[in-house]
Amino acid sequence: MSTTQSDVSVILLDKVADWLTQSSLAGENLETIVRGFCERIAAAGLPIARVNLSFSMLHPLYDALGFTWKRSSGMTVEGYRHDPGGKPERFLLSPYFYLLTNNLEHVRRRLDVDGPMEFPVLDELRQEGVTDYLAFLQPFGGQSTQGMMGSWATDSGGGFSDAMIGALLRLQHHLAVAAKMAVLGKLADNMLTTYLGGNAGKRVLNGQIRRGDGETIRAALVMGDMRQSTVLAEKEGRQAYIDTLNHFFDAIAAPFNRGGGEILSFMGDGFLAVYPCGRHKDPSKMACEAALSAVFKAQARVAELNKERRKDGLSDVRYGIGLHVGNVMFGNVGLKDRLTFSAFGSAVNEVQRLQGLTKKYSREVIASQAFATYCGGDWTTLGEEKLRGVGQKVTVLLPKSTGETVQLDDAYDDVAYDGLSEAEQVMLLHRDAKTQRPLLEKFMQ
Repeated sequence: MSTTQSDVSVILLDKVADWLTQSSLAGENLETIVRGFCERIAAAGLPIARVNLSFSMLHPLYDALGFTWKRSSGMTVEGYRHDPGGKPERFLLSPYFYLLTNNLEHVRRRLDVDGPMEFPVLDELRQEGVTDYLAFLQPFGGQSTQGMMGSWATDSGGGFSDAMIGALLRLQHHLAVAAKMAVLGKLADNMLTTYLGGNAGKRVLNGQIRRGDGETIRAALVMGDMRQSTVLAEKEGRQAYIDTLNHFFDAIAAPFNRGGGEILSFMGDGFLAVYPCGRHKDPSKMACEAALSAVFKAQARVAELNKERRKDGLSDVRYGIGLHVGNVMFGNVGLKDRLTFSAFGSAVNEVQRLQGLTKKYSREVIASQAFATYCGGDWTTLGEEKLRGVGQKVTVLLPKSTGETVQLDDAYDDVAYDGLSEAEQVMLLHRDAKTQRPLLEKFMQ
């Protein structure tokens, strides 16, 4: 593609900058901003063949979000995962590593020349017809640990003119501002979803933030708890026990955080999950069936976890799960300046006591009569129990397995960690530039 500077409209590029401002004010998400930006600068006449942009994020699973836009094929998106492993050789010869190690903001390389390229990725781009390449770092400023890094590539016969580079650098700052707003918005959403749960997080973002704000809802309730955690903590040591606890939650709690369910809170080595539903029979039935289905998946996952622990010479992790259904108060309680968003009420107290009865009956799962009635299926009656705070005795039951084999591919579908990509390594270094400096120096030796 051959494009001259006269083909590029300064007015249209100003329109791109205006669009970034409007998108930022409108609260558009990062993908919409990046996609719209790339399409608009190409439409304005800039001979852009490829744009690569990565944004560091605060997220429990991901360190960065990466976008690659190509004029020929559009945009692809990739999340770069946390992982302590990975091979630094992947990015030692990248332009981004060169920027980081030399504390540079930009690096430009012409590709329309003979001979090998300084960075292997440039050989690949040259084969795609790219003639000029400009990589950059753009911190978000202040004390923020987030930032943007990326590259522009053109297949114009003359490469980037000075006017084109000036336009890109100017637009880069507008893009960084819009991206920072989108990242901060996503950060708020990530943090609230991670620490409060999806439903509760949305309620808080929508303004349900005052102490006492809440409502009464009906829900199927699940209370889970690890058994003999004190013994495990003393036996395994602090860090090993924390790892065990996280593996336990990965195995047992994850099924209750999907399919209509939500982990509302973690309490020590236990958790509370809710399946909100309508007040009529059919919605209650669906919620209880979904919760029981998650129980069977959780049991299969813990069985797989224990199989792996035995291979390592570790003892099995044991647990108890209580199941109930009822009305709960869903909202904010606590101090004026320190709140928690959770479910409260007699039904929550009852499911907690049902979970405690798994110790008495030496069973993994115990449900109330109300839950079993809504859920249907085969149940074994264990007996009647007087629950503290409940006037009448409660019939407690044990669910019978359906006999169907739970496929671990479906039940144990967590993210697979297979090492860091080049972009992941670079974004980690960018995020932790100061603390990673000794690591960079080690790599350079």
